[in-house]
Amino acid sequence: MKKKMNYLIIFLTTIFIVGCTNVEDTSKTDVKTDVQDVKTVETTKVEQTENDEAVTSVDEPVVEEATTKQKDELFPGYKLIEVDGGNLSGHREPNVVVDIGYGDRKYFAFTNEHGQVIRVIADKITLQDDRTEPVTSSGRYYSDEAKVAGVERADLDEGHIIADSLGGVSNAYNITPQESTLNRHGDQAYMEDAIRKAGGATNFEAIITYPNTETQIPSSYKYTYTLRGNVIVDTFDNVNPDKVNESLGLTGSKPSTSTNSNTNTSSNKSGDLSSVDTNGNGQVTIKEAKDAGYKMPLTKEHWLYQYMDDRDGDGVVGE
Repeated sequence: MKKKMNYLIIFLTTIFIVGCTNVEDTSKTDVKTDVQDVKTVETTKVEQTENDEAVTSVDEPVVEEATTKQKDELFPGYKLIEVDGGNLSGHREPNVVVDIGYGDRKYFAFTNEHGQVIRVIADKITLQDDRTEPVTSSGRYYSDEAKVAGVERADLDEGHIIADSLGGVSNAYNITPQESTLNRHGDQAYMEDAIRKAGGATNFEAIITYPNTETQIPSSYKYTYTLRGNVIVDTFDNVNPDKVNESLGLTGSKPSTSTNSNTNTSSNKSGDLSSVDTNGNGQVTIKEAKDAGYKMPLTKEHWLYQYMDDRDGDGVVGE
């Protein structure tokens, strides 16, 4: 009996020892697994951080590339360059676009492959303000204009595409050699005066054409702009309007049955005047004269002058 009890005690002791060993092994296994899990998590975080840094380094040039692309799309086919507004050099770069607006104005001039200014645009024309902007005593932003090839001719002016008074600068991208009378008293001057009187313009576009690719002297101009909601289109050649009128026989004096040259007679009304004076009131407006084919300006020697309103009394109308 005593011997059996000893065997039983030995048997139970063995079972207990084996059981403890399994528990320790299991704990060790669990710990190892936990450590591996921690390492796995840490490795994942490191990899994620590296990936984030890689993505960041790739994103930066993408943003710069997008900005460049937007600029290219703004003026496709042209390179946007900066030129000082008072640069007197007559040189122009080919296939470029230049801001020719003074101060914060945004007026853009475009050149073709021959360096000729072919187009000028502006969403809004803002008049010069001599109260807040530095101008010379003659009312200009700069004392001189760019010396574009051709302006050395005695009959050509350094003509602004967008005048000083309308906020334009004086570099070569806003200057073309323009016939002096046209620039000072003709359609160019008439257009500028109309915009000034309206307080500005919107949707402005100038298209300049040339007789060939070798010259910087335009052959004609076409201006399209909006004044007080009305779309205006002015097209004229780069010529002396007085000579054109003379060649058309429109500058000679017409005979009058009245001893007073300023008196309208029935003979005049029923004759040549009636073809110009469309409303028959005995007075001729600039628009009526232009619609009849007369080039502006008209001087006091012109037969129509006596029927027109020379408000400043300088002997010229339509300047």
